[in-house]
Amino acid sequence: MRQTLRRICELQLQYSSKNTPEMQERGNLVRQVLTAELRALRSTLSDALGPFGADFHVDASDGIGNKTELPWARFCSKEMSPKPTHGFYVVLHFSTDGSGVNIAVGCSSSKFHNGYSIILPPEELAKRTEWARRIVQEDRGTLEPFTDSNDFGARLPLPKSFQNASALVKKITYDEINDAKVAGHLVQAAEMLRAIYSAQRLGRELSPADQTELDIINITRPTSTISKSQGFGLTAKERIAVERRAMAMAEAWLLEEGYKPKDTSANKPYDFEAKKDGDVIFVEVKGTTSDAADAIAMTHGEVALHRSKKGQTALIIVTGIRLEKDRNGPRTSGGKLEPLVGWDIDEWSVQPTAFRVARNANA
Repeated sequence: MRQTLRRICELQLQYSSKNTPEMQERGNLVRQVLTAELRALRSTLSDALGPFGADFHVDASDGIGNKTELPWARFCSKEMSPKPTHGFYVVLHFSTDGSGVNIAVGCSSSKFHNGYSIILPPEELAKRTEWARRIVQEDRGTLEPFTDSNDFGARLPLPKSFQNASALVKKITYDEINDAKVAGHLVQAAEMLRAIYSAQRLGRELSPADQTELDIINITRPTSTISKSQGFGLTAKERIAVERRAMAMAEAWLLEEGYKPKDTSANKPYDFEAKKDGDVIFVEVKGTTSDAADAIAMTHGEVALHRSKKGQTALIIVTGIRLEKDRNGPRTSGGKLEPLVGWDIDEWSVQPTAFRVARNANA
């Protein structure tokens, strides 16, 4: 791999958007030789990816049509990132000045939202890469040695977006490139990617509303590539465990605040009826593994309740609930509680995510 990477770096100094002999050689090295060398490391990198290594996947590009400033080769879980426009992956980028190869844990510049994959504006892409860094920091206790700049010298908009989508970067300078160093950093990057995949699998990146919308898509459009390409989703037992954790935390908070809560979740469109000083509030609880809850899902009945009983309802959101698998079933821990007493639903944006479409009696 040392020879391949160094030669690609050398050819970067002769970059042209045209298919010159030098760019033909670069393209062959990136798309054929380098990908074969990455596949030769499959066993080691798959082990580093843990449960996400079974569908180890490699691909590469040096540009479609015109040649790109930043040719790349990547590896990932095929399920978690079926194509470069979806998910997270480990990617090799080559500095435009030929100074070295950048091993990055990066992501697509698009994300699932409101039922579709949308292109993220720069500020949202920055939030996504920051989220990935937080996950890795939490898992490993450090980002080292992947703390180098994500400025690879790109000048054009598309290559610049590749740079911006690189969350964690380790640059190996031309003179330092050797097989052992490259392989070692690729393994480290794969371990970081595993942590990100694990967090995604538990729904930590998507909002609760987007998680619910994915479930709806899986039911109403089972052949959709959108739902199958996200790699997210909790099992029924995991959802129940998360809901119970949130309910327990909400009940404890209500008691601490002097309320006398009654669990009504089994037969009412709210979870608690809570009394205090002769007053009653109707409490809706939403628990999620997501690290943020900027959007939640509600049924028609829940929305109607919050509008008809405005001023008498409360919304308690519990984010960041952690799940661990156990032989006796999923175990939960953690969670950050946000109580919104006297919540006004009309101060939020209410958008339909699904409709009940019923045939008329005389149809």
